[in-house]
This record gives sequence, structure tokens and C-alpha cells, in this order.
Amino acid sequence: MNRRRACAASLIALALVATACGDDATDSTDDAATTDVTEPAESTTDASDDGAASDADAEDPGDTSGADDGRDGDGDDDDGTETTTATDDAAMSTEVTAGEPFPAGRCDANQAAGTISYLSGFDFAATASIIDIVIADHNGYYDELCLDVEITPSFSTANYPLVAANDAQFSSSGSFSELATFSEVNEADLVALAVEGRVAIDSLMVKPDQADSLEALAGQTIGVKGKLPPSIAAMMATIGLAEGDDFDTVLLDGFDPLAHWEVDGVSAVPGWKSNEPGTLERSGVAFDLYDPADFGIPGSFGLVYTNREFLDEHPTAAEDFMRATMRGLADAIADPEGSAAIAVDLINGNGNPNFLSPEGETFRWVTDAQLITDTTPAGSFPGVPDPAALAAEIEAYEAVGVYAETGTPQTDGRFDESLLLGLYADDGTVIWPG
Repeated sequence: MNRRRACAASLIALALVATACGDDATDSTDDAATTDVTEPAESTTDASDDGAASDADAEDPGDTSGADDGRDGDGDDDDGTETTTATDDAAMSTEVTAGEPFPAGRCDANQAAGTISYLSGFDFAATASIIDIVIADHNGYYDELCLDVEITPSFSTANYPLVAANDAQFSSSGSFSELATFSEVNEADLVALAVEGRVAIDSLMVKPDQADSLEALAGQTIGVKGKLPPSIAAMMATIGLAEGDDFDTVLLDGFDPLAHWEVDGVSAVPGWKSNEPGTLERSGVAFDLYDPADFGIPGSFGLVYTNREFLDEHPTAAEDFMRATMRGLADAIADPEGSAAIAVDLINGNGNPNFLSPEGETFRWVTDAQLITDTTPAGSFPGVPDPAALAAEIEAYEAVGVYAETGTPQTDGRFDESLLLGLYADDGTVIWPG
């Protein structure tokens, strides 16, 4: 199969930046794959990355002599009926067994799915639900499972309609609330297969000379990129402060947290824990950080999702895309710095339109990886959706009016925890063929 990776130089839909990564993949000894440049995802994007096809191992023809076995040597019983041997059964099986050859029938089914398009949530950023795909591709995992995968740098909120229409098959989402809301409003059948971060990624950075506590933000202004993140709104509600009534928000331009920090009249700015705080710290800027998780606010980040049509029509391809992706995630967690360096190579190969830095991407992934590890409970595995936690996220945001205009989204059908559970062995490793 051809190996392709589609890259783009332009950022999409900057007006929808509320869920973007901000301003600013695991075998680090591998060389980064060569990247071909194509146009970015805009409407019906056909993306590009490692294609994969592996030749099936030749089947053992078994004993066809027929001697002393009740057969006449032609594979039939003496009475003319056809006999199915254990070898035949193994050849027909499509189940993946750890350490065993990848089934030929499953390889055929995966190839029949055609090119699988993955659209990233923000460039090739070293962040959850992007870096795992980058590393899986870099390490050849999709190839090993007979998958032809194209990856294209894109933008989170621009990708929902493309995946909903099956113009792309997989993408990254900033949160479960974001995915569920789009699905509700647009009657789209999107399905989250992995929820890598089980906590809100947002934080609130406060200027210490203007407010020495969250309560002190009453009557002041918070600068936002697009809108106030739901987890921040929920956190503020725990101390009795509501947007518009007790504090104001103002729209900020661009993604540079240093520029945002200098805006007169702005006392605080939200940012992703894995992004903006690191930029301020590296620049020696003093700030107080407030984390919604410390206030009991649920949330999520780093979702990998598909659409119901693809999931139903190509179940083995969907499973094996996630199998390879979860193996990529494990590799990326095991080597954060090396994985971030691979992502940076792709970013630079794409022209780095968002001015992302090696230091910023390393901070981003080291932070994300630690959050994923810390929030994966005992008895579960990285990425497996937690139904109770996702329901709690929706409920918490509903309580502060996040869905007043769109209606509260349904959670039924918006995720499938069983798929990833079937890909992990009891010891927490991804079941992988030999």
C-alpha cells in the first residue's frame, strides 16, 4: 500500500476557537516519516497518512493425503461430503490473538474499508487524541493492521460536520460536551470511541495584583477566546458568580497568552492546563492558577471519535484503527519528550502556521500524559470511556446554563466503551498480533 500523509498550511475556522489547543509522537529513535503537502480539510476533505496492507501468511494446507483418516485424499469424506479442518477454521477466523499472525480475512476486511481519513483537532500538536495517531502512524502500526490511513492537520470544531457526513472517518474532539452538543443540534450520529482525559483541560489564570481569589473577580472582566469554557463557568458558579451578572467577559484576538495578559482591563484569562500556563511560566509571568477539578467540576479532553455509518459498515477497520491508536498512545506516554519531538517535526514540515515551539509542545504532552495517567482509575485502561463520568459532565454544565440555547444533549449512543475494552488484555497492554 502507498504511505501518504496529507498536511496543510492553513488553520481552519479561527472563529470557533473555544475548544482549540491555544497558541502554542513513541519510539523516538525512529525517523519521522516523509510528509507530502496537500490542501487542508475544508469541506469534503480526503486526508492522507500511512496506508497499510500486509500480506497474509500462507495457510497451512494441512494433511491432504487422506491416509487412514476416512477421506479419499480430495478433502472430502468418503461419502462425498466436505470436511472442514481446524486449519480451515483458523484461516477463516478474524479474531486478533496476541502474538499470532494477523488474520487474512481481517486484513481483507480492513483493506475493503478503503482510505480512512483522520482530521486532527489542532495541527499536529503534541496533545491527547492527536499525538497517539501521529505515533501510531510513525511506528507503522496502521500498516501492520492492513489500514490505509491519511492524517490531515485541521481544527476541532470544523471537523464535526465532515465526520458526520462520513467525508472523514475519525477526528479529535476537545470534550465530550462539545461532541454531544454538536450531535444534538445537528442530529449527527457521532460516536466517541476513546476519552483519553477524564478531567476538564481548562484552567483559569488570574493576575495576582488584580484579584487574590476567585471571589475577588466579582465585578471584573475575564478575557476569552470565543466563549467562557463550560468548566470555568461551572467553577465560578460554585462560588456564586455568573457570567454577565457578576463578572464580564471580553473577546480576545489570536492565541498568544502573553499578548492577552497585557490587555488592559482583563483580570483573568482561561487556558488549557497543558498550554498557556507553560507559556507564561517560561516567560517569567506571575499568575495564580485555578483548576476546575479542584472544585469538583467534571470534564474530559482528548476524544477520538467516528460516525455510526463507518462503525457499522467497517467494524474491524474501526476496531483496528483504535487498536493501533491506543498502542500509539501507550508509546507516547512511555516517551513524552521523544514523542513530542516527532510531532514537532511534522509541525515544522507543515510550515508551522501556528508558531508552535518545541518547548511548548513538550510541555503540552508531558502535562497531558500525566493527566491521562493520573485520571485513569484502577481496573480501567487509558482511553476507555466512563459512562458515569460523561453523564456527570453533561449534568454539571447543564446546571450552569451551558445548554440554554441548544438544549441538553443526550449521552445515549454518543460513546461506545465496549470497543476499547475488547482491545486491551487483562494486564493493560493492547492486544497485538505477532
